[in-house]
Amino acid sequence: MTDAMRGLIRAAQAGDSAALEHLVRENTGLVWSIARRFFGRGVEPDDLYQLGSVGFLKAVYGYDEAYGTEFSTYAVPKIAGEIRRFLRDDGAVKVSRTLKEQAAVIAQRRTEMEQILGREPTVSELSESLGLTPEEVAMAEQASAPAESLQRESGEHGFSLEQMLSDPEAGERMLEHIALRAAISALPEKERNVIALRFYRGLTQQKCAALLHISQVQVSRLERRAITHLREALTEPV
Repeated sequence: MTDAMRGLIRAAQAGDSAALEHLVRENTGLVWSIARRFFGRGVEPDDLYQLGSVGFLKAVYGYDEAYGTEFSTYAVPKIAGEIRRFLRDDGAVKVSRTLKEQAAVIAQRRTEMEQILGREPTVSELSESLGLTPEEVAMAEQASAPAESLQRESGEHGFSLEQMLSDPEAGERMLEHIALRAAISALPEKERNVIALRFYRGLTQQKCAALLHISQVQVSRLERRAITHLREALTEPV
């Protein structure tokens, strides 16, 4: 994340409406790219976009640099979660039992930590306590959260989503990049190392084998296995 992006997020969290509006404009493509994945489920595209924008605002206000993740990686499940929750409440999408159970565990742990700490725990503290990633905590909490008005005013001076959202632009490449990065980070260490050396550094299998102190045959197997895992992760339905 760039210093400029970090500065905008901090300013928005401190109540700077201009910084928040700038963040929304800059991430219009990201919100639309996620909203498109829910087209054809009985909700108008503009409404899906506005729902996703509510999730984006929650991501801005809830992001903590201590998560150790890129803001975009944190924002994606927030955006998708807000849309899923609306569709679930409207009867179009059902939340899995596993996600509901996970949300209940998180809620209980949040209450326990509030009593211990004397304050509301951060997402990073919750994730560490539960052995979950910040994204998993955010997704589970979004799935069980109550509905929120699309006309809610935000920022120091107060403005609604209708006042600040601009026209949609394509953002599929941005979403694909984020999804691929997340999928690679979830690979086992050996597979992740092979992918990094082969496709990000452009090394041959022979050179990879020398660096990793394994045989070329093992590199080939790890590469095939990693690609299979990535394909499965990237074609998994929303």
